[in-house]
Amino acid sequence: MSPGRRAGLCCMTSVNCDLSISLDGYAAGPNPSRELPFGDVVGTGDVLHSWAFEHAEDHAEEVAGTLGAGAYVMGRGMFSPDTGPWDLAWRGWWGDDPPYHAPVFVLTHHDRASLEMDGGTTFHFVTGGLDEAFTRARAAAGERDVAVAGGASTVNACLAAGVIDELRLHVAPVLLDVPGGVRLFDGVGRHALEAVGARHTPEVTHLVYRRRQAD
Repeated sequence: MSPGRRAGLCCMTSVNCDLSISLDGYAAGPNPSRELPFGDVVGTGDVLHSWAFEHAEDHAEEVAGTLGAGAYVMGRGMFSPDTGPWDLAWRGWWGDDPPYHAPVFVLTHHDRASLEMDGGTTFHFVTGGLDEAFTRARAAAGERDVAVAGGASTVNACLAAGVIDELRLHVAPVLLDVPGGVRLFDGVGRHALEAVGARHTPEVTHLVYRRRQAD
C-alpha cells in the first residue's frame, strides 16, 4: 500500500482523472458562478478547454478518454457554484443530457435526492466523504474504471488520499497567474509518478502519468 492510500479506498478498480490546466497549474479562477463556471477571470474556461470543444476532431482519443468510465466522482463545485442548502431547481451546467452517461457521485455536505437525467446519467449526492463516494462508485462501475471528474480541489484531495492510478493532464500553453484561483497539486504531498505518455499539439499538450507502485 502506497503512502497516503487509505485501506477503505483501495481495491482492484482503476481510478483515472482528466484535468485541463494552465502551464502554471490553474484549473479555474476565483468566484465561480452559474454564468462563469470557471470563475470570474473571463475566458479561463475557453483558454483551458478549447482543445476539447473547438478542436475536438484533432483530440478525439483524449476526448473519448474523458468520458469512458463506468462511474464518476466529482466535487460539488463541479456540479454547482452554490454553497449551503441545495437549490433544487439547479440541475447542472449540461442541460437535460449530461455527457457522463453513467452514475456520478457528487461530494457535498448537504443531502439531496438522486437526480436522474437523460442518457443514463444519474447524479447521486454523497455526504459521507471520499470513502463513501469511491465505495459507491466502484460498486456502480463494476469491472469498468472510475473517473475523478474534478474540480481541481477534489482532484487534490484524491491525490492526497492516494486513490488516483492514472492522471491525464491537458496543459494549455498559457500562464494564468490567477490570484485566488484553484491550482492543481496544492497540498497533495510527495508522489512518485511514472510518465507513460505525451502528445503535443498547438492547442494543448497531453501528459499521462501513473502512480508508481511500491516495491
